[in-house]
Amino acid sequence: MRLMKGNEAIAEAAIRCGVDAYFGYPITPQSEIIEYLALENPVERTGMVVLQAESETAAINMVYGAAACGKKAMTSSSSPGISLKQEGISFLACAELPCLIVNVVRGGPGLGTIQPSQADYFQSVKGGGHGDYKLIVLAPASVQEQYDFVELSYDLAFKYRIPVLMLSDGAMGQMMEKVFVSEQKKCSKEILPWATTGKTKDRERNYITSLFLKTDVMEHKNLSLQAKYKVITNNEVRFEEIQTEDADYILVAYGISARICMKVIELARAEGIKLGMLRPITLWPFPSVRLNELANVTKGMLAVELSAGQMVEDVRLAVNGKVPVEHYGRMGGAVYSPTEVFENFKTLILKG
Repeated sequence: MRLMKGNEAIAEAAIRCGVDAYFGYPITPQSEIIEYLALENPVERTGMVVLQAESETAAINMVYGAAACGKKAMTSSSSPGISLKQEGISFLACAELPCLIVNVVRGGPGLGTIQPSQADYFQSVKGGGHGDYKLIVLAPASVQEQYDFVELSYDLAFKYRIPVLMLSDGAMGQMMEKVFVSEQKKCSKEILPWATTGKTKDRERNYITSLFLKTDVMEHKNLSLQAKYKVITNNEVRFEEIQTEDADYILVAYGISARICMKVIELARAEGIKLGMLRPITLWPFPSVRLNELANVTKGMLAVELSAGQMVEDVRLAVNGKVPVEHYGRMGGAVYSPTEVFENFKTLILKG
């Protein structure tokens, strides 16, 4: 067990699960990831390469190169930096290359602030780059989950040959909690059948690209991706329910907001209000089916998120008009208190 910051936990998990290469560029509030990796010098422990690229654009394209070789590749950044990576992320998705991208979200838009935010939800789950593509998006709510989700990300990324995005935030990345660390794994020497290894003596050449100039070929590629996304939607939805068994009302929140909402539930139940919460762990695929089921037995839902209202749109789509769905949020790095959320719940849901 170790006491670690969220960012440090992500970096240590990357070393211990045998990541081959990390390419990044410093930006607050995620700079501890690359700083920790540089200080630990994991090339001596596992052979892991750690490189500060000349820019975010360079870093994501280095990830493309390493992932194309079948290696566990990783990058991290914070909101403006992730925006700069969007073209490369779209290329990775089309080329079906597994990798891990970590976004420690800060307030925006623009350069914004270094304080926590959840306003990158649309960018993350709707596709921040061009074209019809998806990423698996994981939303940790503790330092332990930030650690655990690194290995989970690679399990999912290689299972489906898809980039995985871990959506943290400035508070999650900086908070310190105890972490149970796993045993050290070595970097894998496995040669994957689809990878560009340079060895073509006993097989046909592997081609990895996102360029398909013929319309019918490009459409076939898109149809293939959509079929894969449907499989992922059917098999990989993850969520946590807190006191939903008897709940009359439901909070929907992820990440740091879900932690705050745990206290909101206590405040509500102390006043005799049966309040529960559904915490999405995968923001894509979203737990729409379960929310729709909960709408059959509850009176209303409140989406709580540090934004002007982004995830709330997916909650409303899931509920499909069965019960009222309202939103409460703060923006630009401001964070609500449990009491503030509870008072707005009473105003928006109970009196609404």
